[in-house]
Amino acid sequence: MKEDEVHAIIGPQRSAQAKFVISLGEKAQIPIISFSATSPSLSPTLNPFFIRTSQDDFSQVKAIASIVQHYGWREVVLIYEDSEYGNGLVPYLTDAFQQIDTSISYRSAISPTSSYDQRQSKIVTELSVIMKLQTRVVLVHMTGSLGSELFKVSAKMKMMSKGFAWIVTDGLSTLLYPIGIDVMDKMQGVVGVRPYVPLSKGLKDFKVRFHKEKSTSEINLFGIYAYDTVWALASATDRFVATMNSSCFRQKTRKNGSGLFGLRASELGPKLLDMLEGTKFKGLSGEFDLKGRQLQPVDYEITNMGRKRERVIGYYSSEKGIGSHDLSQLSSSVLINSSNYVENLLETIVWPGPTRTPPRGWVIPVVGRPKLKIGVPVKEAPNFEEFFKVEWDPHTNKPINFSGFSYDIFVESLKKLPFDVPYDLIPYVNGSSKRMAGTYDDLLYQIKNKRFDAVVGDTSIVAYRTSYVDFTLPYSESGVSMVVKIKDDNKKNMWIFLKPLSWELWLTTGGAFVVTGFVVWILEHRTNSEFRGPPNQQVGTIFWFSFSTLVFAHREKVMNNWSRFVLIIWIFVVLILTQSYTASLASLLTVQRLPPTVVDIDELIRNGAFVGYMKNSYIRELLIGQLNFNESKLKVYSSPVESHEALSKGSKKGGVDAIFDEIPYIKLFLAKYCSKYMMVGPTYKSDGFGFAFPIGSPLVSHISRAILNVTQDHKKMQELEQKYFGNKNKCQYQAGSTVSSDGPSLSLYSFGGLFIITGLASTCSCFIHLVKFYRKHWPAVNSIHPEGSLLYKFSEMAKYFDKRDNVPLDSLTRSSDKVSEDEVSSVIDEGVLQSDSSNFTQEIVLLETMDSGCNLSPHS
Repeated sequence: MKEDEVHAIIGPQRSAQAKFVISLGEKAQIPIISFSATSPSLSPTLNPFFIRTSQDDFSQVKAIASIVQHYGWREVVLIYEDSEYGNGLVPYLTDAFQQIDTSISYRSAISPTSSYDQRQSKIVTELSVIMKLQTRVVLVHMTGSLGSELFKVSAKMKMMSKGFAWIVTDGLSTLLYPIGIDVMDKMQGVVGVRPYVPLSKGLKDFKVRFHKEKSTSEINLFGIYAYDTVWALASATDRFVATMNSSCFRQKTRKNGSGLFGLRASELGPKLLDMLEGTKFKGLSGEFDLKGRQLQPVDYEITNMGRKRERVIGYYSSEKGIGSHDLSQLSSSVLINSSNYVENLLETIVWPGPTRTPPRGWVIPVVGRPKLKIGVPVKEAPNFEEFFKVEWDPHTNKPINFSGFSYDIFVESLKKLPFDVPYDLIPYVNGSSKRMAGTYDDLLYQIKNKRFDAVVGDTSIVAYRTSYVDFTLPYSESGVSMVVKIKDDNKKNMWIFLKPLSWELWLTTGGAFVVTGFVVWILEHRTNSEFRGPPNQQVGTIFWFSFSTLVFAHREKVMNNWSRFVLIIWIFVVLILTQSYTASLASLLTVQRLPPTVVDIDELIRNGAFVGYMKNSYIRELLIGQLNFNESKLKVYSSPVESHEALSKGSKKGGVDAIFDEIPYIKLFLAKYCSKYMMVGPTYKSDGFGFAFPIGSPLVSHISRAILNVTQDHKKMQELEQKYFGNKNKCQYQAGSTVSSDGPSLSLYSFGGLFIITGLASTCSCFIHLVKFYRKHWPAVNSIHPEGSLLYKFSEMAKYFDKRDNVPLDSLTRSSDKVSEDEVSSVIDEGVLQSDSSNFTQEIVLLETMDSGCNLSPHS
């Protein structure tokens, strides 16, 4: 710079070197142009004479974060070079991961300036620490030389195996070919990001020329940037020289005093810098545009290392996310986590192993310790093996297979975790026996004794158990209830037709029929011949007419308007009664009726009945401690078959009247004995089934979230329930329902309003009719028998009330001929009398004469 009068410098390659050279360039006021110093700490904004003709490392951060976010990895291990290049990117990576709710669980900085042995020792130490961590996503930010050493050691330590995810920044992915084929082979499964360079015709021609001169070498991205950089500086220099003559150029470079180290401040440097800032052309790397003295951000391509070769599997655009191979076809709808194409695209990645299954990014570390020991219950067949079943090898007496609803829930939950959980299932048995070594409480207590790391099965979440284990969220229904026997079906009763109505309603309805018939007779018999005749005939007519209205088959015609009024209301009441009776009887005969033999717990305690519970459960403590059952009244059973036999016998025959158990077991029991038993009484709250872990275990929260994902997947839950429990609709009328007694009969109160209406209508009609009769005929009776007692007068009125009221007057009193006693008797027998008061008086005289045996004489 001092001797050769340099006006611009291209380089240096490393960020640490560039920092020093940039300071010299500022003193000499000449442009410092770098195509490989990519550290974000070297900012052209803060260094006015610094020009970066490559991509800033910061521009690749979002591409890396998008890959991590796609796979849902929540923790990342960062291994970086302890230099200006490596340290400069760490803050930006931290910020980018925080935005996607991912943390850097461990940072490892390795110095490139230490000796080879020191670097090897440091790498081994750091990788050993990482092996003991739970995180399995490793991000490497190093240059090619140090990165190649890292991957050689990691391959020896078997960290390039299944379960790991390795991601490298462009410092390694752009230098794959120079680092050697042997290192590339160790990097199989590594995913990298690097700036996208379109394969233009100019780039193809350049590669052809390059291979002719360097047949054993492959140009990398930094070589392309270097070519464009030289071209840009040459172009700027040509434009600058064209504006000045050579003598002026030499004259201007020799002016000014010396500065630091005797450097002279160039007057041409700032003008050349201005020329460079305005340089824009289409180079080998694409559009070359130095806005802000830095190459503008471009898209990134995602690479995947195979055996001795790499392949481009996708691209990242800062505006459009991860997309297809052809960036020109990317649309704004192709975004990370939202495109089916992206899902398929990233599934083509070959991960370390090799495998195409994406790593979960988190595992239970197995270095220095065995797999997770999980204790499981052992059920005696056929004791609800639908929840957990252990199959044994008949020769070795060792478990060979596990199945059941609880087991499948556990397996499905593990699939939802973002990490692998290596485990062994260990049946809780005594020695070589196939019987459970204790109760469920004993099984859970083995976690505290450190015999098991967890317990998986149909373990109930109970408060007192939380003193020595932590439970996950429940995966089943909760609650404790009781099962009782069903009474015989009412449909077998020959008197079931009386069941729809209560006895009070039956008697009231019958009385209403009689009263209504009697009221209609009162209103009709004096004017309607169909309601007349001998007393026994009239009584029969009353009953026949009233009860025939039940089927609307009455043939007698009514003539009195008050009778019609009464009948209209009564027929409406009859219609309601018959429809209600028909509906209730149809329900009794067609709908399954399930009257229980026992209604509630108080009845069991009051009658001193025996009750049962399942072996190894906590129900015994519930029955004694909370429900106040006498311990002598409890019986234990080990299978649904034994429970069925005990319930069938009942307490009086050596069995039990009720079985208490948890609702999941009860539903399974009822599915087998659908028509014999039912669940009754209140449900006592519990938290259902869950998996148990040591207190404070970090796995509890992870498994709980996974269980939620499984249980809220309705399709998966229906599949599992159908697999183990069959068709739940078969006994749907019992499941979860509580029946306390027989279906009630229709009561009198339900129809009280109707009977009041018809009663008032009949009473009013009858009262009005009698009042009119009284007002019309009382004066005549009173005038004929002025001296008679009130009782006698009423008896005379009653006698007349029983006579017909539509005979004309001249039928009883003839002016010319003498009426014989036979004729009068004939008229009387027909019940034909005159209705007005004058004729009534003549009829009374006629009746008195007949009684004295005298003949009537004609009136003058």
